[in-house]
Amino acid sequence: MNAVQTRDMFLHVADVMVGSEEFLTEIDNKIGDGDHGIGMAIGFKGVRKELEGKEFRYVNEVFHSIGMTMLCVMGGASGVLFGTVFISGIVGYEDKEEFSLEDFGNVFVKSLEALKKRGKAKVGDKTMIDALEPATYALPESVKRGYNIKEGFAYAAEEAKRGMEFTKTCRARFGRAKYYGDKAIGLQDAGATSVWLIFNAMAEWVRDNL
Repeated sequence: MNAVQTRDMFLHVADVMVGSEEFLTEIDNKIGDGDHGIGMAIGFKGVRKELEGKEFRYVNEVFHSIGMTMLCVMGGASGVLFGTVFISGIVGYEDKEEFSLEDFGNVFVKSLEALKKRGKAKVGDKTMIDALEPATYALPESVKRGYNIKEGFAYAAEEAKRGMEFTKTCRARFGRAKYYGDKAIGLQDAGATSVWLIFNAMAEWVRDNL
């Protein structure tokens, strides 16, 4: 995928995330602060404004623009965490005009490691990591299996959904949700839901446009 295609893919992601504001708010209202949907909508409205009509040479630049925008416009923990997802993976990564499935895997693995180091969360803590880790590892696994980019992104989206569903079985260790104890079991994490929405939207765009 070249930079233009990557930009267009994330414009689709932005549309999905803005359109999911009420859905995410409903989820977050149950065990969180109730502002996750608002924050993600603000962030991705900013992303759309930043990307729309802008020309990029390198795919890395698209990631950087998304991450910096989310850091600047969202504020709070979500802005830092989701900004990290898009920025950390490209730090020191060779500028490329096209990304292969392997490149996407490399970038997301690096971002995942940075996010876990920053936030201290791990799988089972009922956070975005529960969806991000399996989705991320699905990309290099797809390369090993010989999947093409459509198959790889579809597999990552499936794994993100599996991780999101897994959060329903967990007690929370972070945020407001941790005070709910066993009462949080049966409810999904809003951050993990956002990760699934992002990966699913990426897979949709790739499926329909490549």
